[in-house]
Amino acid sequence: MALARLSGGPLDGQVLPLEDGVDDSLIVPYGEGQVVYRRDGEFENTGDDDGPTQARFRYIEATEPIDPNPDGRDD
Repeated sequence: MALARLSGGPLDGQVLPLEDGVDDSLIVPYGEGQVVYRRDGEFENTGDDDGPTQARFRYIEATEPIDPNPDGRDD
């Protein structure tokens, strides 16, 4: 199993398992929409004895506005 290290956007710093077949883009549910991350660089640790394969994915866009204070309680 490979890992996606997310950079930027609402999921910055998260590490998610990558399903087989995910290569260049990762679409993740978030709130009532989705966020899109795109692979930034090559896969690392692709050998048999160097840990799990991983790649960095950088935030591209959200399909819905991301409002960290939707009900106004933080005002």
